[in-house]
Amino acid sequence: MPGSTRRKSWMATLWANTLPALGPKRYSYGVVLATVGLALLAPAAAGWVLGPVLLLGLVVLGVAHGACDQFVVPVTHPALARHRGRYWVVFLGGYLGLAAVVGALWWWRPGLAVAFFFVLSAWHWGSGDAPAAARYRAQWLVHSCLRGGLLFAAPLLMWPHETRELINGLLTLAGAVPVSAAAIATVGRLLWPVVLMGQLALWGSYASTGQLALAHTDALENLLLLVLLAVLPPVLSGSVYFVFWHSLQHILRMNAVMGRPTASGWATLGRELGFFLRRAAPLLAVSVAALAILYSLPGLRAAGTPVFISLALLVASVVTLPHAVLVTLALDAARWRPK
Repeated sequence: MPGSTRRKSWMATLWANTLPALGPKRYSYGVVLATVGLALLAPAAAGWVLGPVLLLGLVVLGVAHGACDQFVVPVTHPALARHRGRYWVVFLGGYLGLAAVVGALWWWRPGLAVAFFFVLSAWHWGSGDAPAAARYRAQWLVHSCLRGGLLFAAPLLMWPHETRELINGLLTLAGAVPVSAAAIATVGRLLWPVVLMGQLALWGSYASTGQLALAHTDALENLLLLVLLAVLPPVLSGSVYFVFWHSLQHILRMNAVMGRPTASGWATLGRELGFFLRRAAPLLAVSVAALAILYSLPGLRAAGTPVFISLALLVASVVTLPHAVLVTLALDAARWRPK
């Protein structure tokens, strides 16, 4: 067998044996690697190529990933959903009530609402990435905080101007005072050492408790995310992470909760998404219709892309609280409760 053929065969075998061992996150790893490669090889075209893909992904994965929240409690706490009519009244009342609280916060204290949205997103994203296999509750909690901190610390340090524009777009839309460049720089300088020292301590904790595999996986994921956050500006890198990492992983997790085995290969991923989207269809249709009506407003279309992004983030912040509360208190209960 020629040397090149043997090398290809060896690499194919290694790839085939390694990817399944990474679990469902291998799909997200692959997308991040492809995105980073595109950004490095064709930086001028990255935005044009990623734009339509991310727009479709935001609907099919981003908006959809919370459209099966109504199935969480019946699976995790079946006694609470025994009476269907009563359950829907309580579920919708609680969900819409928490969303209304966030809406009131935007009206009352928009600056505080922006800060709350970013802190809550950091927790929700970080806890979504935290390993279920962590041996100790404190490790899961620390991992959640550190991953969320990393996702916001990197843009603050690497893209301070773009991050400030994104934050100020939200603040301006809500009628709050914009933040200064000095404030952005200060937050970045304060957050980075906390994340760095915390990560080293966490990896040491994993190693000292015989969980080296978790330390290796966390280091790999942090490296992938750091490269993604470094090569793409915050709007693009954050969208790639939200759509193809956070939302996709939540969808696969929800499929398992709803009784569907996790996809075993790229070829079956489409069927996994189809399974989820069929169950998400009613709420997803309502959400897409609301976004379409919002986008059709003449004033919004004339305002330009930055305003639309800010408005989309504001709308997302309203539903993030009930979604994050449901995930933390129901789906993640076994991970943070005393064992």
